[in-house]
Amino acid sequence: MRKWISFPHREGVCSRQAHADFPEEGIYERELGRGGFFGPASHIHHRHAPTDWVSWEGPLRPRLLDLNGLKEESSALSPWVVPDILSNPHCKMRVWRLAEPMPFLVRNADGDELLFIHQGAGELFCDYGHLSFSEGDYLLIPRGTMWRLEPSAPLFVLMIEATNDSFQLPEKGLVGNHAIFDPAALGVPAIDDAFLAQQSEEPWSLQIKRHSQVSVVTWPFNPLDAIGWHGDLCVVRLNWRDIRPLMSHRYHLPPSAHTTFVASRFVVCTFVPRPIESDPGALKVPFYHNNDDFDEVLFYHAGDFFSRDNIEKGMLTFHPAGFTHGPHPKAFAAGQAYAKKFTDEVAVMLDTRDALMLGEVCERVENREYVNSWQRQSKEQ
Repeated sequence: MRKWISFPHREGVCSRQAHADFPEEGIYERELGRGGFFGPASHIHHRHAPTDWVSWEGPLRPRLLDLNGLKEESSALSPWVVPDILSNPHCKMRVWRLAEPMPFLVRNADGDELLFIHQGAGELFCDYGHLSFSEGDYLLIPRGTMWRLEPSAPLFVLMIEATNDSFQLPEKGLVGNHAIFDPAALGVPAIDDAFLAQQSEEPWSLQIKRHSQVSVVTWPFNPLDAIGWHGDLCVVRLNWRDIRPLMSHRYHLPPSAHTTFVASRFVVCTFVPRPIESDPGALKVPFYHNNDDFDEVLFYHAGDFFSRDNIEKGMLTFHPAGFTHGPHPKAFAAGQAYAKKFTDEVAVMLDTRDALMLGEVCERVENREYVNSWQRQSKEQ
């Protein structure tokens, strides 16, 4: 058994409440926390923004990738041949483009697969039946499921693998089981006319990924030949529009409040439109922080990303553990001025306990000037 050292202490000039009612004008709060916003934390008040660096050397730096530029590398009939964007022993992230029906089935024997449909729409056929999907849907595919996609519009998919693991839901605690999203909002496959119509006595093959290697099994018929099933394990669909975020008008909630799916060594969060904090003393943008136990990844899906400058949909930011980060200078100033009353951003966040490695394919689409976007001169432009 272990227990964090805990002795709440106050030193010097400080606020009574984190992220609100700062004791002086023109100071900056920085959170140093453990356990990804769940552990002990201290809040230090600075006279200068913690991100006002003037130079940066070495491999540990914030990174910006424009995944829109990976059209050729991410286009394939099989998701198992597209390269990793980020990976560690417990998690893999890929982007996949698919414009025509898959002529074979696939199965991930390495772990659960989470597909986020950034662009496009189509039909999913799997062991459990048929399920339609469209832009903004999550498709959670349990490990070992046979499946294939038939696009009705070209697909741009963000894929997150829980390697040797499963995706589950976060404990919702005081707010109850129906908060954030009601389980009744989940879509599940059906044994419907479309599913029965695709059953045939023609040969079909299955590509099984295990230990990142692919094996192929062929049958003289379509193995998606179920006539029914019962149980509580299957593919599920959730659209970001069905997420009703937790909010506080007096306190800027940490990213962990927006957790959607949980694996053993990482979490997936979803940021969706919400009112901005209205209390005069409340911080209205993400706070400067050291999240020293987690690497942080954000995939930008839609809207105006209020804590960042010059970010477009289809881009990805990667903030590895080990340095302070937070809003860009213009975004911080806009927050102080309460210039916006409502966010319209939609983004998928991946926070991992284990260090992520960048795939080789990322070098071509990295904006190496991203680290300089916090510099003091950015405020003067």
